[in-house]
Amino acid sequence: MSSLEWARKFRVLSPKQTARPGKYKDKPTPWVKYWLEALDDPKIRKVVCLKSAQSAWTDGGLGNYILRRVHLDPCPMVLLFPKEKTIRKYRDQKFDPSIEASPALREIVDITTSRSSGNRLDYVNFPGGFLSFVASNAPDNIKSQSAPVVAVEEPDDCSDDVRGQGDSVSLLEQRAKSYGNRKVILGGTPTIEGHSRIKKEYSRSNQTVFMVPCHECGESHVLSWEYVDCKKEKGRNHEIYGDHLPETAYYTCPHCGSTWSDKDKNQNVQKLYPVITNPDVKDVAGFYINELYSPFDGSRLGVLMARYLEANHLLEQGDETEMISFINNTCGEAYAYKDGNPDAETIRKKAEPYPELQIPAGGLMLTMGVDVQPDRLAVIIRAWGRGEESWLVYWGEIKAKTSVTDINDPCWYELDRILFGWYQHETLQPLKIKASGIDSGDGNTNDAVYNYVRSRRNRGVNLMAIKGSNNLEAPIVTTPKKIDLSSTSKASRYGLQVWMVGVELGKTLMAGRLKLEGSGPGRMHFYSEVRADYPDQMTGESLIPSRTYRNKKKWSPKAGAHIEAWDAENYAMHASRVERIHLKKPADWDAMEAKLMQADLLGSADDIELITQINIDPLSSEIDPVENEAEAAPAKVTAVAAKTVKPKKRSLADIGRAMSGG
Repeated sequence: MSSLEWARKFRVLSPKQTARPGKYKDKPTPWVKYWLEALDDPKIRKVVCLKSAQSAWTDGGLGNYILRRVHLDPCPMVLLFPKEKTIRKYRDQKFDPSIEASPALREIVDITTSRSSGNRLDYVNFPGGFLSFVASNAPDNIKSQSAPVVAVEEPDDCSDDVRGQGDSVSLLEQRAKSYGNRKVILGGTPTIEGHSRIKKEYSRSNQTVFMVPCHECGESHVLSWEYVDCKKEKGRNHEIYGDHLPETAYYTCPHCGSTWSDKDKNQNVQKLYPVITNPDVKDVAGFYINELYSPFDGSRLGVLMARYLEANHLLEQGDETEMISFINNTCGEAYAYKDGNPDAETIRKKAEPYPELQIPAGGLMLTMGVDVQPDRLAVIIRAWGRGEESWLVYWGEIKAKTSVTDINDPCWYELDRILFGWYQHETLQPLKIKASGIDSGDGNTNDAVYNYVRSRRNRGVNLMAIKGSNNLEAPIVTTPKKIDLSSTSKASRYGLQVWMVGVELGKTLMAGRLKLEGSGPGRMHFYSEVRADYPDQMTGESLIPSRTYRNKKKWSPKAGAHIEAWDAENYAMHASRVERIHLKKPADWDAMEAKLMQADLLGSADDIELITQINIDPLSSEIDPVENEAEAAPAKVTAVAAKTVKPKKRSLADIGRAMSGG
């Protein structure tokens, strides 16, 4: 029995979930039929619904399919929600009322949460299977259960970084891959263009749209807000609507120009039919629908027009929040927010011809930023000069053999070599890293980070455990409080202070600097042979309106983007600010330059080895981890260099000519 046939025969809607309770009827929403056909089709592995509000997806699409499986084709099923409170909302308003109102389901599903039933808020047993409800910020729950049917409600609201273990939607999909009869279901409203997960998933599908014929000319098209208008009364000057009369809203056929009333529109929608616009994709069915298709009272043209005019009124005052909501929830489209930041191609064209791991003449201080991922360390080394002009010295990642949580993994010893090594200046003089920040924000990896920072003290580098602040207005540098010996925090147990990084302001500052051209204060330079993904990662986030804080903007990753370089650059800049580089006067820079020029008079040039190569895979080098890394001597670490060279001795006259460009 198909899901649609099942719904017509067995499904009863409760007054708790709809204004039209009683036996399920699909006539008001004729597009649901095509959703259910795709969900039932064994050749379709994934179904994606890019939708507006009032589209009947949760009840008519996902709901009918899930409940039919519970009744007639039971199996383990996992539903992913953005947060625990959205699970409770779904249970209270959708799932539980459906069970209570439908006798066929009520007989086999006990929705009481008791020890005897084995049921909980997030888990329901039924003969032959179970339904598990998972919050996207709980990695253990996502990774602990496998099922042939997995579904995601509102992917754009789900966590894109589950405590450093990856994107929650991708993690859930992995739980179904071992099943040949798997079904992955994603339905949601898009958010910001470039940042929308559901929009990206739809672009990878067969991209089905619903064509609606005109009752006058017979031509068909996809319903769109651009064809909605209303009458105007000149001189009305309403506080919000101006001269517009929203209650007179009408729809115009783009082919013949005839106007449709709500009644005309709803009758035309009854004749809709699907058209696949990307036929090369065979196993992923994607559907797009917006609120104009809806026959419900709250979706009348006059109601939608009033909503649009109200949003536009706020937009003219500088508040985009309601217009974003209208584009997302009514039009079912991602909002094209323009943040003014350069794109990856613009950044790529700014590359400069200097070698990796060599410090250009203007760079007089080195800092490092490390973004910690479960399987690798992402490293940025940047040289700083007058006016905070800076040059990228290295961008890359060190792979872990097992996991960075293992304090004896070879990746940490390769990081030692990088952190405590010497780097060649353009004058052929050596420089060491002055300060470094290592990300300790992930609850799974911070033990290893704290251990690393504690055990590498007093080795000539200002090494800091750092964490991004949740405060959107936090300053880039906030001096940490003294260690609280009575605290039970992990950092305190390690005897550490954690530096909070104002990541939002830091990224805003970097974005402004990336727009600058040429040389001079604030310019950020990078070398032409940098790893190819650097420009993409540096533009992988946008400063867009926050969905949590009204009238505030937040840096958010684009859908599927990697931003490890962007984050590590922020940490390297934070380290430079801790060293008060932004407060240095010309005399301070002169002294730093003079010290560099006199480096070979200090008697160290014969004893050092320069870092000229970094092992992205530390297993390729002869690393012999020690049991207590605090006892690892610098000589031990330096010995694992894949390639080192000793600097040539030069006279002060030679150095002076090099520094002056002679």
